[in-house]
Amino acid sequence: MRLCLKGLAAPAVLLSMLAAPAACRATSCTTQAELQPQDRDALIATGERLAVAVAEQDFASLKAALLPAVAQDWEGINGVAQTAAPLMKGGQVQLRSLYLLDASSLAAPADTQFFCSNQSGSLTVTLTMRALPPGRYAVVLVDAAGAPYAGQLGFVLVWDGPASGWKLGGLTVRPGILDGKDGAGHDGVWWWTQARELAKDGQSWGAWYAYEAARGLLLPVDFISSPNLEKLGTEQMAIKNSPQGVFPWTLVDGPRTWKVDAVHLDATLLHADLGVVYESTGVTDPAAQRTEAIAVLSAFLKAQPGLRSSFHGLWAYAVKDGKPAPVIELPMEKIP
Repeated sequence: MRLCLKGLAAPAVLLSMLAAPAACRATSCTTQAELQPQDRDALIATGERLAVAVAEQDFASLKAALLPAVAQDWEGINGVAQTAAPLMKGGQVQLRSLYLLDASSLAAPADTQFFCSNQSGSLTVTLTMRALPPGRYAVVLVDAAGAPYAGQLGFVLVWDGPASGWKLGGLTVRPGILDGKDGAGHDGVWWWTQARELAKDGQSWGAWYAYEAARGLLLPVDFISSPNLEKLGTEQMAIKNSPQGVFPWTLVDGPRTWKVDAVHLDATLLHADLGVVYESTGVTDPAAQRTEAIAVLSAFLKAQPGLRSSFHGLWAYAVKDGKPAPVIELPMEKIP
């Protein structure tokens, strides 16, 4: 399983519908509480059926439910579903929320925003999708209640006409809990609190990535925004001396220098690790690759020592010929 992430975003096939540019057009959204009973029942039944198929690794049922227009993306969706096995284990499928999206008035594919308000109008959730074709859609969010890693599923459903009904257009999978430095599992609220404490203590890099952990653990998809997440983003952007805009970063290590292309949150092992992506010198021998990776990780922690107490460990990703490849993962205490 590889959940190598920006904000813990697992690989996803979503009809190319992810966080979009600013130029969007609004259509209509109906929340779960406002749905007509027949629509609500149909969407709940479809979402729960697909969630059970993911939990039970029933790939035949998932493939049968796939929208024909995205049949070529089956391998991607199948791969995402496979990552859900350890996240759903020991839990019960539980619907969190669903949204019915009407984009049938679009004349052509367009960047589109849906504003989804509750009955009182006191809370508005925004769904932003890119190059959305005309049609009717639904987003269903499901949790694995009681699972040790609190698996989260996000389904995009597409209306394929009365004969076929709702079909699977996309799937994302994320943990809702990650193991921290202390070995215990922590959810998004815990990581948000941790981020605030780190920011208060002047640990800017630790705070930045703790906010990243919080964001990814609170929702299974990136294209939904809420007032709560906007508040999180505002707090994160207020951090001074954060890693935003630092990369590529020249890391001085005595007589050597390393070029670090990126650092991201990495939940590959369901730990709160950071992935360090660096330019390799081109060594190919496995022992030499490991030595190089450890040198980079050690230099990184010497430059940012506060990260040792905030995260479980580090992944080293060596870039060669423009392609990053994982070399090693080490807990913090094993990095010199």
